[in-house]
Amino acid sequence: MQRSADAIRILRLHPGADLRRALEQAARRPAAAPAFLLSGIGSLDGARLRPAGAEGTLEVRGDLEILTLAGSLSRQGVHLHASVSDADGRVFGGHVLPGCRVRTTAELVLADLHGQQLARRIDTRTGYRELAIRRRPGRRR
Repeated sequence: MQRSADAIRILRLHPGADLRRALEQAARRPAAAPAFLLSGIGSLDGARLRPAGAEGTLEVRGDLEILTLAGSLSRQGVHLHASVSDADGRVFGGHVLPGCRVRTTAELVLADLHGQQLARRIDTRTGYRELAIRRRPGRRR
C-alpha cells in the first residue's frame, strides 16, 4: 500500500493579521505545497467580502465570528469563501478580500497536496481565473 504524501496542517493567526494576506503569504513560501483550506473558525474585527455575482465590496464592521472558511491555496493565488456573523446573529458571506483582520484568533485546518499542482487559469466559459489541477510529474496514484 502506498503512503499518501498529503498532510493535514493546523495554522493559527494572531490578532491584527489580515486573513487573506496571511494565507497568500503561506502559499508563496518556498517549501509550501498547494493546499485546500478545509475549515476555519475564529473572530474578525470587520470583514471585506465580495458576495456572489456582485461587482462591489460588502464591508461588515464590528466584531464578527467566522462561521465557515474554506478555499484553495497555490503560489498563483488563493480562492477563499467565508461566512461571518455579527453580534445580532446576522450572517454575511462571499469571497474573502484583503481587510479581514483577525480580532482574537483564526484557527485554520489545511490539507497539503504534495502530489498535486494547483494553478489559476482563465476559463473562457466563466471569464475568471479558475482552478486547474495536475498531478505532479513522477507522482503515482
